[in-house]
Amino acid sequence: MDKQQLSKDILKLVGGEENIDQVTHCMTRLRFNLNDNGKADKATLKNTPGVMGVMENGGQFQVIIGNDVPVVYNALVGNMSKSPEAKPSTSTEGGKKKNPLSAVFDFISGVFTPILPAITGAGMIKGIVALLLTFGWIDATSSTYIILSAIGDGAFYFLPIILGISTARKLGSNMYIGAAVGASVMHPTITALLAPGENVSFIGLPVVAATYASSVIPILIAVWLASYVEKAIDKVTHASLKLIVVPTVTLLIIVPVMMIAVGPLGVIIGNGLTDGINWLFNNAGLFAGLLVGGAFSLLIITGMHYALVPIMIGSIATLGYDYLIPLMMVANFAQAGSALGVSLKSKNKQIKSLSASTGVTALMGITEPAMYGVNMRFKKPFVAALIGAAISGAFISFFQTKAYVMGGLAGLSGIPMIIGPTFVYALIGIVIAVVASAILTYILGFEDVPEAVPAATTTASAEPVTPVAADVNSSASAVSAIEEEKAQDQEVFSPMTGEVKPLSEVPDPAFSEEIMGKGFAIQPTEGRVVSPINGTVFSLSKSGHAIGLVSDNGAEMLIHIGIDTVKLKGQFFSPKVQAGAKVAVGDVLMEFDREEIEKAGYTTITPVIVTNMHQYESIVSAGRTAIKEQELLYTAKA
Repeated sequence: MDKQQLSKDILKLVGGEENIDQVTHCMTRLRFNLNDNGKADKATLKNTPGVMGVMENGGQFQVIIGNDVPVVYNALVGNMSKSPEAKPSTSTEGGKKKNPLSAVFDFISGVFTPILPAITGAGMIKGIVALLLTFGWIDATSSTYIILSAIGDGAFYFLPIILGISTARKLGSNMYIGAAVGASVMHPTITALLAPGENVSFIGLPVVAATYASSVIPILIAVWLASYVEKAIDKVTHASLKLIVVPTVTLLIIVPVMMIAVGPLGVIIGNGLTDGINWLFNNAGLFAGLLVGGAFSLLIITGMHYALVPIMIGSIATLGYDYLIPLMMVANFAQAGSALGVSLKSKNKQIKSLSASTGVTALMGITEPAMYGVNMRFKKPFVAALIGAAISGAFISFFQTKAYVMGGLAGLSGIPMIIGPTFVYALIGIVIAVVASAILTYILGFEDVPEAVPAATTTASAEPVTPVAADVNSSASAVSAIEEEKAQDQEVFSPMTGEVKPLSEVPDPAFSEEIMGKGFAIQPTEGRVVSPINGTVFSLSKSGHAIGLVSDNGAEMLIHIGIDTVKLKGQFFSPKVQAGAKVAVGDVLMEFDREEIEKAGYTTITPVIVTNMHQYESIVSAGRTAIKEQELLYTAKA
């Protein structure tokens, strides 16, 4: 697959560069903040080869790519004239204000997604160090242990600085002022000054003792306030003084405010959330695990799981363990189990292969391909995964299973996170999640795809073009007398002037995978369609984008002008014939405004296909790449 072309297609289909406020990516998804989600062509994106699915969550427009997302992201950024991360996020979505909940999820997601590699890498090192220490392969007093521990602890200890940068970037303010705010409260002299029991004041105002190392909420609030202060000062400062005045005044205001008010408040909120979660699991462990474990995949779908990240980090930083991470892990393993259950149950070789490969990927912690490409598509496997995760969640919570570090994906690669006193229960819970979900999937069953149906449906939520299907299906009754006759070779002449393309280049699986029929496509250079055969017009869509024909020799044909052009509802199309009309090669069938259709964001590539291919053995190309009206395009061999 050409990742460069895929990135160009995605850029166009999300509404172009001017519609992109920000874009980042996680392990499997491109995450867009669009100025107007309504400008994105969601239906076409779903059917674009290389795209596994499209979702709108927490104010973000998400395009699911899979493991190749970093390559596609880099290609996408390379095709943009401005940095997609240099813009401040907006408070609108599609011209409307975001609801507060979506705004919060969008903010948290935008802050934590870019820093996950640093946290993940550091967390994995902490896990490896714990493993080495457990098996006695390293001495806790050795310099090697001290250095490795520092590498693992560094990102967490100085988390306020890292979050200061990421939060400022998300808010569109100066990232280095954000870093300076975090660095100020992490300075060794401040840390010593704020030791418990010390009476500290600043210009007569009391400074409450607080520990900022590994903290999350205080820096989020402080940098959020700093973004307003910075912008306000910038507006009233002369251009020649901005470099000196803006950062100086911002730091002089925000750092003291953080130490006097924001820091203590943030610590209270963070500790309250941590204590609340721990109280829930300590007093209602089984039921808490049942509920949270079963719902975690739903949280991931909605993007709400990002709201739990500060709680996870805070728990590990203050208590040394966390209850939520193991539940996230078993939810992921349950998705893997369901996908593997589909592989065992399905009779379709391509579905078996798809579900097995995505199941293995999910075992490693990357669940989107399995979740969206298999389980949610077949519905019942997704339900089975939720039940399997709930059962496993109840088990591990009953034994108060914990994670002791944060890092790595919530799959097999994240095993070091759960190494500790409850490690055995965590492993048993993982096995329960996989096995229970696979068995439930097998028992509940699902509507399998018959072997004869090509695997175009491997793209999550891919939907064939409904008007096309209706046109093709209607051909059966329209030509019932003809189709009983023995088929003859059918020459198909070009209905338009343009460039001949293979169907594989049509951005719709219904055509590119030859589900609707076989033939070729034409990228038109003129806005006119003429009849490619001698025969009858048996259908003409109300929107004008699709024309059904049957030749005098019995070949049923479809000419589909553009992809998703049904949405134009007839605009820019001018039919010249009606259903039932007799036509000859070269008779004008349709005129359309090619330029206006493309300006509206639609491709005008036009499949010209034979839909009753069961009566023909093959399609033989005439060998042309550039073609004019009425020149031979291909022959359907009987």
